[in-house]
Amino acid sequence: MGVNPPAGSETGAPGCRDIAAWIDDLLSVDEIEDYPGVLNGLQVEGARPVRLVGAAVDACLASIEAAADAGCDMLLVHHGLFWGGPQRVTGPAYRRLKALFDADLALYSVHLPLDIHPELGNNLLAARVLGLGNCEPFGSFGSVEGIGLAGLAGVPVSEMAARVAEAFGGNPTVILGGPDPIGRMGVVTGGGGSLIRQAAESGLDALLTGEGNHHTYHEAAELGLTVFYAGHYATETAGIRALAARVAARFGGEHIFLDHPTGL
Repeated sequence: MGVNPPAGSETGAPGCRDIAAWIDDLLSVDEIEDYPGVLNGLQVEGARPVRLVGAAVDACLASIEAAADAGCDMLLVHHGLFWGGPQRVTGPAYRRLKALFDADLALYSVHLPLDIHPELGNNLLAARVLGLGNCEPFGSFGSVEGIGLAGLAGVPVSEMAARVAEAFGGNPTVILGGPDPIGRMGVVTGGGGSLIRQAAESGLDALLTGEGNHHTYHEAAELGLTVFYAGHYATETAGIRALAARVAARFGGEHIFLDHPTGL
């Protein structure tokens, strides 16, 4: 795909539309079903050339203001502004948009297409840091097959718990339900607690995800699956950081990560 400088640019730096189109193609954004109303892609346009790309997990006001203060021209996020359809531009929604407009800051959001990407995906990067081998897709969400990855662990539960803590910080919640040591283990970053049954039915011994509902404790135990809850935010920082680095490498700019952890 060719890259055209933005109208009026004398520097040759790309515009946000150029970068957005390239990411759309890289992550197959238009081909992957997501939650209703997510609007993956360029959510807010900016007028100036993009020299500094910011990356953040959430399009919250704190991340937007941090990107503006750092002089970013474009902000890439995993969780965008829009979920579940139209909303009134009042209160927090108004303040987020106003901050973007005031800074002339473009915003690009990508959710499930980034989670499952075979090079930059949150699942892949989590599986890699945990040392899982021979990974293959498992599970489904809507029309999306392979919403998670599963690979060989071959270590005791205590060892995997230590790896999870080191990789994602804090003290992960561990639901002991599966065999020890762990054979095959699944990874679904973010809110993957709903995949517990699919993980068990796929013959996995354990699952790493960010968070799940209260009832998943009993579900995991009764299905014979060990579950590691390492935090929604913590399990989804790697993909957006990798994407920003890839964009900067492709377009010759710089990138920064704007960390705003939630502890959840």
